[in-house]
Formats: sequence, C-alpha cells, structure tokens
Amino acid sequence: MELLLILLDSIEFLGTPLFDSEDFLKLIVKTVFNLIIITVIIRYIYYPVTKNKDYLFTYFLISMTVFLLCVLLDSVKLQLGFALGLFAIFGIIRYRTDPIAIKEMTYLFLVIGISVVNALSNKKISYAELVFANLMIVFLTYGMEKIWLLRHQSRKNITYEKIELIVPEKREELIADLKARTGIDVIRVEIRRIDFLRDTANLRIFYYEEDSE
Repeated sequence: MELLLILLDSIEFLGTPLFDSEDFLKLIVKTVFNLIIITVIIRYIYYPVTKNKDYLFTYFLISMTVFLLCVLLDSVKLQLGFALGLFAIFGIIRYRTDPIAIKEMTYLFLVIGISVVNALSNKKISYAELVFANLMIVFLTYGMEKIWLLRHQSRKNITYEKIELIVPEKREELIADLKARTGIDVIRVEIRRIDFLRDTANLRIFYYEEDSE
C-alpha cells in the first residue's frame, strides 16, 4: 500500500501531480471535521428551534462551497489581479429573493465563518486550538438558542382587509382583532405593504412558537 502511494505521488500529468497523499488526507480530515460542525449547528441547533427547512439546503451548500474554495485557493499561489477578479465576480452575484431575516443571516455568516476558519487553518494553528474554536462556537450557539432564549419568536405573513385598523393609533385594536381571528397570541405586527386599490394590507405577525401549539 505504501509503495502504491509513493508510486502515485510520483506520477504527473501535464506538469501537475496526479495524486498527493499528504494533501489529499489533509483535505479529507478537514472536510469531515467541517461537515460535522456544520451539521451539528444547522441540523441539531438551528432546525429544531426554527423548524425552517428552506435554509438547510442553502447553509450546507454554501458552507461546503466556501470551504472547498478556500482550501483549493490556499493550496496554489494566485496572482493578485486574478484573485481580486475572482472574488469580485462572487461579490456581484446576489440572491434575488426576499430580504433574509436577521437570525437566518446570522447563521449564514456563522457557517461561512466556520468554513473559512477550518479551510485556512495551517501548521501555525494546532488541532487543539482548531477544535476548541469550533466547539466554542457550537456551545455558544446552543446556549443562546436553548438556554438563554427559551422561547422562539415565529412569524407569519397575512393579507388583512380591515385597512382602517392599520393606523398607529389603532395598533392595540389591530392586535386584538388578529388574536381573535387567528387564534394566535400575537405580540407585535409589522405592516409590509398597503394596497389602497383593493383595501388590503400585507402584515407580518410575530408570536412565540409554544403559544401556537
């Protein structure tokens, strides 16, 4: 087996090594470790609290894409102009969707940050330091979600026809009407859009998750 690895290490194609056993093993270890940390945060901390499946796909793919991008770019020496041009292209690309909520944006930043740290860690950072940093983020996220923030605030978008109640001075009456009609203990309301042609308004209501169960 060792002889086979030495043989593969010595083979090149168009000036590029066909196989580098040391770098490949390092890539596998880093990838598995990063995937475990991301899975714990997204699947076992984020999802049980929010019950939101929409971002699971996004978080996992963005995390692995950023991770592999950083690993591969760190393994080669790119000219400065090419590197800046490459990241400028990624900066132009945006998701043409509704604005992301602050919690979801925080988790997005979290998975990107973890992926970058795990990908760019080198010999100057010991494995103990890397594991400690990742576990610290996991425990802090778990503590914020499960211990300090005991009640999760959920939201729904609804179309509301009593447009006369959306004025600020009738906010309490609006909330009382929403509670009576939806059966949800509404804690606050945001007015997103008003359609005067149809006499309707698009509202976002906020409530605590356990209150609706």
